[in-house]
Amino acid sequence: MLKIIDRYIVRKYLGTFSFMLVLLSIVVLVIDVQQKIPRIENAMALDPKLNLSYFLIHFYPFWIINLVMTFLSILVFISVIYFTSRMANNTEIVAIISSGASFHRFARPYLLTSLFIALLSLGINHFILPWANIQKNQLEAYTYNAAKKEKVMGIAPVSAQLSKTEYIFINSWNKREYRGSGFVYQKFDKNRKLAYELKAADVSWDKDKKIFVLNSYTEKTVNPDDTERLANGFDLKKKFGQGPDELFPNNLLGQNKTTPELLKFIARESEKGNSNLNAHLNELHQRTSMPVSIVILTFLALSLSSQKKRGGLGINLALGISLAFVFVFSFEALKIVSENKVLPPAVAMWLPNMVFMPLALVLYLRRANQ
Repeated sequence: MLKIIDRYIVRKYLGTFSFMLVLLSIVVLVIDVQQKIPRIENAMALDPKLNLSYFLIHFYPFWIINLVMTFLSILVFISVIYFTSRMANNTEIVAIISSGASFHRFARPYLLTSLFIALLSLGINHFILPWANIQKNQLEAYTYNAAKKEKVMGIAPVSAQLSKTEYIFINSWNKREYRGSGFVYQKFDKNRKLAYELKAADVSWDKDKKIFVLNSYTEKTVNPDDTERLANGFDLKKKFGQGPDELFPNNLLGQNKTTPELLKFIARESEKGNSNLNAHLNELHQRTSMPVSIVILTFLALSLSSQKKRGGLGINLALGISLAFVFVFSFEALKIVSENKVLPPAVAMWLPNMVFMPLALVLYLRRANQ
């Protein structure tokens, strides 16, 4: 008997969740496409192939994957509230408990299904989502407004720390064309004295040969006796160990890397002395904290909606949607707090779970003991 009830609850859980998933994807896709059509038309001025059909095939499927994984725990939360409230209003839960099953036994299929979705989400977040983000991020900048597009694809000064003694500065770098002007490379000795300096009027990245090309360059080498040796030339090919996307990373770079790649990138940047890694650390911790929240929010939703209330389904959904917005907003707000170095990334990305877990536990135990 209980196994039949388990299968019934699992079907309800997965069925409602799948319906919510498809509904959200369709509604958000239609709204987003309508909003971004003028920007896509502007992209066609830069490249004729970037029409709406191209975006629907090469951008939006991967954008939807990113969207779904971002809101997955909230979809689970609302789905559980919805179908559990309906079961409570139909007195199905009362009948199950009256038959001799404990509330803990009734909650077992909720636990197993949420663990299944959480584990699936964990694998996708760490290994599949980065692949989707690579496809998405190649085109996403074209859908931004003018100011944000200029920030991601425009011309701006950039700098990089190659090691604790090596630095690169470029006065004007075109992020879309991978070329710039006003290049300076400096290397210092262990006493922090300049040992070598390379300057160039222009710099560009050769994607095929994976090498930087410097034009109209001058070199200065400082000898141990403080004398200088100068050299110059028109064309110099130089490697700095990494390409421009790695040397001058933006916040999207972390999204494009699988977790093993991201861990190596963070370790390498830490060894170089780069302290501006919080955005990438946020990405790393969120990939695990969000799947864990699926289990927490499942039991919070079960505790809130498993009793028949005055107001019925409507009051439960209103409460659920309100809590969902608080949960999502807290993650986004804490990302900004962490990037401003007010909180460590691990604390910021796990804080919503640390707050909601005790709340879910208290409400669950109170409901189980009624």
